[in-house]
Amino acid sequence: MSSSPVMLITGASSGIGEATARVFGRQGYRLALAARRLPRLEALAGEIQAQGGQALPVAADVANFQEIERLVGAVLDHFGQIDLLFNNAGFGRLDWLDNLHPLDDIEAQLRVNLLGTIWTTRLVLPHMIARRKGHIINMSSMAGLIATPTYTIYAASKFAVRGFTEALRREVSIYGIRVSGIYPGGVSTEFSQHTGVHQKSGLTTPSALRLSAEDVAQAVLSLARRPRRSLILPAPMKVAVWLNALFPALVDWMIERRFTRVERGL
Repeated sequence: MSSSPVMLITGASSGIGEATARVFGRQGYRLALAARRLPRLEALAGEIQAQGGQALPVAADVANFQEIERLVGAVLDHFGQIDLLFNNAGFGRLDWLDNLHPLDDIEAQLRVNLLGTIWTTRLVLPHMIARRKGHIINMSSMAGLIATPTYTIYAASKFAVRGFTEALRREVSIYGIRVSGIYPGGVSTEFSQHTGVHQKSGLTTPSALRLSAEDVAQAVLSLARRPRRSLILPAPMKVAVWLNALFPALVDWMIERRFTRVERGL
């Protein structure tokens, strides 16, 4: 039996999840790759295996509790352990709240981004508690620290993930389990293709601050090697977090003037 650690990655078929799988595969981790698109998972697993690694692709929708049960069961049956859980699956529908569909946009985001994270953790946690070790890394976002217009539901889900991460960390540290939250800013992935954003203002993350999926994957590796409570990416975004916390009225005024009025046509 291999002694290398086992990592379960949700949302592994593209973007940050896919990049993270490649990074950890090169580090010798045994990988469980979960997402809805099985052919993409199988191709990624084949690539990792061709390089001498071990990877188990499992089709699973984290919006469905029964599918997560099947996923976690399959990983434990195959590898016998889960050392690192990366709750990465998520998506955004960015629009004014009055335009968002109650089920397809609002409920769907909360089920995947929040309930999927909670349910997967809930099913993995007893195994980690029994072994008295493990590490859970939850993907939040800068939207979990600073909420902006058109991000109402996405931000709500990521603020909730931040609260969940903080409370969980304080619950399970006595068992030797580490819990970390990661808060990236703009990332060049498929995410933007599914948000439905069509901005008039043209405001976007400056190219100097825009991350690649590989950047975030390397940050996840740094968290795995040296667990911390939270990690904001890129580092200069800490200034924005500080400004939002200390001068919320100023941030409100700037966003209304530069974004909200322009986008609303007022």
